[in-house]
Amino acid sequence: MSSHRIQFQHGMSITEFLNHFGTEAQCAEAIKAARWPDGFRCPRCGAADHYVVGHGARKLFQCNGCRHQTSLTAGSLMEHTKLPLTTWFLAIYLISQAKTGLSSLALMRQLGVSYPTAWLLHHKINGAMAQQDSTQQLSGFVQLDDAYLGGARTGGKVGRGSENKVPFVAAVSLDDRGQPVHLKLSMVSGFTWAGISHWAQTHLAPQTLVFSDGCHASPPWRMLDVFICPEWWAPSSRVTCLNSSGSTRCWATSKPRCPVPSIP
Repeated sequence: MSSHRIQFQHGMSITEFLNHFGTEAQCAEAIKAARWPDGFRCPRCGAADHYVVGHGARKLFQCNGCRHQTSLTAGSLMEHTKLPLTTWFLAIYLISQAKTGLSSLALMRQLGVSYPTAWLLHHKINGAMAQQDSTQQLSGFVQLDDAYLGGARTGGKVGRGSENKVPFVAAVSLDDRGQPVHLKLSMVSGFTWAGISHWAQTHLAPQTLVFSDGCHASPPWRMLDVFICPEWWAPSSRVTCLNSSGSTRCWATSKPRCPVPSIP
């Protein structure tokens, strides 16, 4: 029996993680490579010439030109920390690898730190992840669908539009092989013109080709359900729509058929 490629995709085991980031020096080199992939650059003047003040993870990089000093962790969520970099890296690994989430109490036990420290680490790391996710737009080929969360309470309206359910959009971008790259689960005010247009402008890059099985909640949603391009709201731009039956139309030019990019 063949295995599911996504469910059984290769990840980083705890042994591999410790081999790569088990010491302070390894963590410091990883931060340095991520921050200055082409070598040190002064954040103030951009010069490369510098010398090092101090030693270990707390060393400072001082620019020869403007004398500005900076550290490896300056401007990051680890700035001014007194914790070892290995503790930060292990906390990031544990939180990012937990499929069902990781509580601050569980993090405290696994890191061997106090609860306030574990709570602060948990809060900062999740905040950084949320900020990164909120600013990253989906692009290329995107599959999406409407969904609802809730419905456990009794009473009220049933089905779509129930006050006991929270509407949200589930969207995933795909690579050229059709494999998932990024996933977004976003709450919306409703499957209406205003709700979906705001979601598209926020979470989709221009010229994104979006496919869905179709949601018949309202006519505005049906218009946006099959192809969403934020440039539609810009002057003289064109939106091409591709529905599940393969027919196409252009809402901007009102032509019955428009060419669409080839889909692998």
